[in-house]
Order: sequence, then structure tokens, then C-alpha cells
Amino acid sequence: MEYIIYNNRIAAVENGEEVGGRMPLAFVSFPERDGVYVINHTYVDDRLRGQGIASELVRRAVEEIERRGGRVEATCSYAQLWLARNRGCELTSPLSCPIS
Repeated sequence: MEYIIYNNRIAAVENGEEVGGRMPLAFVSFPERDGVYVINHTYVDDRLRGQGIASELVRRAVEEIERRGGRVEATCSYAQLWLARNRGCELTSPLSCPIS
């Protein structure tokens, strides 16, 4: 499994093709406004669940946001839990977590 970043989205790919053709079987999206990136959707197809792909997608999104010098927020419930567990962020809605 490989991951590609395009615009404000990361998708799981296999052999250079998005998994599943037009609609990837796993992706995370994080639109940006004024330097704030909101992780608003994490999706992994049922056939791929339980393999750590969602965690990997959110981790990569946070790293990309850090690389861009932005601040991360999350409205996606999975991303909120990931940030609370892995970055010590407080669970609020929307979750706002400074990246240092």
C-alpha cells in the first residue's frame, strides 16, 4: 500500500493506481482556510478495515499539515480520537490542536 497526496487529500494506492479506481477505498481529506486545516473525513472501505490504514492516513495528514506550517482541527470523529490518543489534544467540537 502506498499513499499519495493531492490537494488537501491523501489516498491509499496500489501499483500507482488509486485503490478501487475512481473512488479510492481509503482516503482522508483536510481542507484549508487561513492556515487552519480541518480533517473532516476519514474513510476506509470495509474490506481494508482493521489494518491500521485509517491511522496511517491521519498520521500522514498531520505530518503534511505540519510541513505546511498550518494548524490542525478535526471534525471527523476518527481523527478527533486519533489526535487525542496520539497528540494529547483535548476532545472538543471541533477539535483544535496546535501542531508544534
